[in-house]
Amino acid sequence: MGFSPLLTFKLEGGIALEADVVLKMQGICMTFPGVKALDHAGLTLKKGEIRALMGENGAGKSTIIKCLTGVNKFEAGEIFLEGKQIVNKDTMDAQNKGIATVYQEVNLCPNLSVAENLYIGREPLTKLGTVNRKAMNKQAENLMRELELEVDVTRNLEDYSLALQQMIAIARAVDMDSKVLILDEPTSSLDDREVEKLFTMMRRLKAKGVGIIFVTHFLEQVYAVCDGITVLRNGHLVGEYDIEELPRVKLVAAMMGKDFDDLASIKKEGSGDKRKEPLVIEAKGLSHAGTIKPFDLDIHKGEVIGLTGLLGSGRSELARVIYGADRAQTGTLKVNGKEVKIKNPIDAMNLGMGLLPDDRKAEGIIGDLSVRENIILAVQAKLGIMKRIPMAKQIEIADKFIEMLQVKTASRETLIKQLSGGNQQKVILARWLATNPDFLILDEPTRGIDIGTKTEIQKLVLKLADEGKSLIFISSEIEEMLRTCNRMAVLRDGAKVGEIEECDMNQMSVMKAIAGGDSNE
Repeated sequence: MGFSPLLTFKLEGGIALEADVVLKMQGICMTFPGVKALDHAGLTLKKGEIRALMGENGAGKSTIIKCLTGVNKFEAGEIFLEGKQIVNKDTMDAQNKGIATVYQEVNLCPNLSVAENLYIGREPLTKLGTVNRKAMNKQAENLMRELELEVDVTRNLEDYSLALQQMIAIARAVDMDSKVLILDEPTSSLDDREVEKLFTMMRRLKAKGVGIIFVTHFLEQVYAVCDGITVLRNGHLVGEYDIEELPRVKLVAAMMGKDFDDLASIKKEGSGDKRKEPLVIEAKGLSHAGTIKPFDLDIHKGEVIGLTGLLGSGRSELARVIYGADRAQTGTLKVNGKEVKIKNPIDAMNLGMGLLPDDRKAEGIIGDLSVRENIILAVQAKLGIMKRIPMAKQIEIADKFIEMLQVKTASRETLIKQLSGGNQQKVILARWLATNPDFLILDEPTRGIDIGTKTEIQKLVLKLADEGKSLIFISSEIEEMLRTCNRMAVLRDGAKVGEIEECDMNQMSVMKAIAGGDSNE
């Protein structure tokens, strides 16, 4: 049976089910300049339900939450809270109606006590109009006891772990009689033990009838604590499901937009056994606390290794640890057979490495510099500020790569911010090619660019590999990974969980590996 039937959500039972619904959003449309962020999206939440809100980067999760909480003014659609149509003017309006949000970054005051944080803005007062600290501390103690949190409410919030701070933020929301609690990536900075404590608290709130929207990209956590799943993709509602009717592989398919009846293998012809070539990178037990668990990874000369997994799985984090953008806290790294210590990116550059980051606007381009200046930046950094590259050499380097990569620009002196996204990407790629790296990390090099430029970059990756360069290639598009990679390392929830050899690489095997567990789970 194909996957398509699951992609259409049907509210079975009609009015009978509506009696249990605390929140319903339907037909929500929201446009940013040039971008349709939400196109008739929706979400349904029942009382006493934990519902995961899932979708890849750009799916519309944050936007629909902001429409609900009054941050965004949506253009069309309806929101019903306990059957009554509402429009929230701002977050305080939403909070007063019983819709509370707890974000990944705790939005409380660390230098105030737990009790002060719980009741800030609504402190009990004495007859003289001053804060009744005794009454406030007593109320706080009762709330902590009710939620089974062992906390001294007179101590400052900063004295407690991030996990407990998250729970105190949730407790504040609950004490304000929240009907709907939105948890936006609350587990990103928590360890496994802290996550389980949070889940225990979520289950207690569920038992009290609170409806919880759980925004996350950790699959394991979804199946551990949630009752239902709402999937968004490209601003559209893909579907709403009970947890048992959406196995992991089908959830991945819904998020990525793949129908199992349509999975065609486009695996390129075998490119020879790269395992016979010398090792360029040998990573053993590398990790970075809070982002990536200890992993091993070997990369041979002329080999393209793909890193695959959902957003938040640890793809970029693994690459950053190898490159030294995030300093490894455990493990060893060998480059060309020699153990090295990479303390920062300049060390990596001097070892013949390059990193094209996934966010070209924040970490790649320098908008107010010219195309020429952006291209020669990494070469200049390697030489140091005291050894300026002569202008004639700068022009030679810039012109060489503008021609090689067919960068469409009026002049080498054009400001890079005036170029299209695809041409900006080519310039950043040129920056690293100008350093003649032996090992190049390309993190989402084709995201947000046209199909023609994508094809050019994919061909360039294969050309670089043929020339003996080793590459890590990260992409959310399985098709281009299959076209370019010799092997794929699979990441899930911050851990490298396996590898897929070239002979076994196809869309089905990759999606099953990303999902984890049995395909029917």
